[in-house]
Amino acid sequence: MRKALHLIAATIVGLIVGSVVNMGLINLGASVMPMPSGADTTTVEGLRASLPLFEPRHFTFPFLAHALGTLAGAIVATLLAPGRTSGPAWVVGVAFLVGGIASVMMLPAPVWFSALDLLLAYLPMAWLGHRLVAAMFPGRRRAAV
Repeated sequence: MRKALHLIAATIVGLIVGSVVNMGLINLGASVMPMPSGADTTTVEGLRASLPLFEPRHFTFPFLAHALGTLAGAIVATLLAPGRTSGPAWVVGVAFLVGGIASVMMLPAPVWFSALDLLLAYLPMAWLGHRLVAAMFPGRRRAAV
């Protein structure tokens, strides 16, 4: 029971850290790369209406936010998981993937961005996050749960 609670806590902390990194990069992106003239990104409706004004460069920070948020969350979840098991990292990746799918369904982003985002920003980053921790702490990892 204690191990299960530890795994759940590791996953929750990973999700929180990943979300903070995600939102931090989204906010940073708005200041680094100004939105197109006339774009209103303060509401979902405004963003939906503004997406046709976006150039490919405007999708850089959203992709980085999704990928690096998932990566950071998976790293933290793995670091906190008993035995450095991969389960919490995968849960973080799947949770962020579900959010990405919801975003694709709500916002009319270009197909190339949606495909790139869904295929590369979530599950591969969860895998990479777990593998990085396993490589940094090889003696501390035990068999996956």
